[in-house]
Amino acid sequence: MSRGETSRGETSRAGAPTEVSRAGASPAGASPAEAPSGVRAPSPLWSFGLLRSELLITFRRWRTLALLGVLAAVPVLVGIGVKIETSDGASFGGGGGEGPAFISQISNNGLFLVFTALAATLPFFLPMAVGVIAGDAIAGEASAGTLRYLLVAPAGRTRLLLAKYATVIAFCVAATLVVAVSALAVGALLFPVGDLTTISGTRITYAEGLGRALLIALVVAASLVGVAALGLFVSTLTGSGIAAMATTVGLLITIQILDQIPQLDALQPYFFPHYWLSFADLMREPVYWDDLVRNLGLQAVYAAVFGSAAWARFTAKDITS
Repeated sequence: MSRGETSRGETSRAGAPTEVSRAGASPAGASPAEAPSGVRAPSPLWSFGLLRSELLITFRRWRTLALLGVLAAVPVLVGIGVKIETSDGASFGGGGGEGPAFISQISNNGLFLVFTALAATLPFFLPMAVGVIAGDAIAGEASAGTLRYLLVAPAGRTRLLLAKYATVIAFCVAATLVVAVSALAVGALLFPVGDLTTISGTRITYAEGLGRALLIALVVAASLVGVAALGLFVSTLTGSGIAAMATTVGLLITIQILDQIPQLDALQPYFFPHYWLSFADLMREPVYWDDLVRNLGLQAVYAAVFGSAAWARFTAKDITS
């Protein structure tokens, strides 16, 4: 479909004949009174229906379920590995306190498996899964030939893009909670649970530990919003879902490598994964907020920049499939 061209007689997901326009709105310069009779202003209820439809479609796909299954399996493998390694009463590894070093505490308290699993999946598994979902959000519809059927009145490109991004954010939360819940169940099954010792050496109750585990999971999910926006932007640049997913994951790996090169230490604080493991500071007493705030602020900047870029690209793009 060429820019500004209107295709009639097309069918939306709901099956109703409707009009497909470049932005899903009235022609440029037209007032509401001059808008075609078949186009009406979208209601908030309709917008909720669009979001619900996107959520159902995304979370019913076998690919999404497979990704969540792989993420759920990581804590199981880590827990079994630690259980086998410590079956003779020996301690696992050395204690260091932060990031993956939480693994040394798992045999003493199963709740530490939650922190270890999140630390193990955050550098690659979680962002890769988010990159796959985000990269396929727009490009997947284009490659399947369904994108122009989604851009129907009263949808509009901005409304559709927001629904897609909200769906990816929902996946970020769901994926993180899957890892945390799986780790919590495996930790409680294989190891003792109870009061735990923070990185600072203070004791907190198990209930407070659960609260911090939930807060850590939410911080990890928030740490992925930059990847989600980057993947959505890449998805608007191509009509191939596979190409968009591969590009997003490739960029993720490249930035992760650059973040480990000492010669680039001046640039590394601006890379979105640089402060990812700062969630470990939530296990200090008192909590260290500096790196946590830097991380969340950096993710907000990436979300704003690449979200705006995705909107600018998508609203000006000719949709031909």
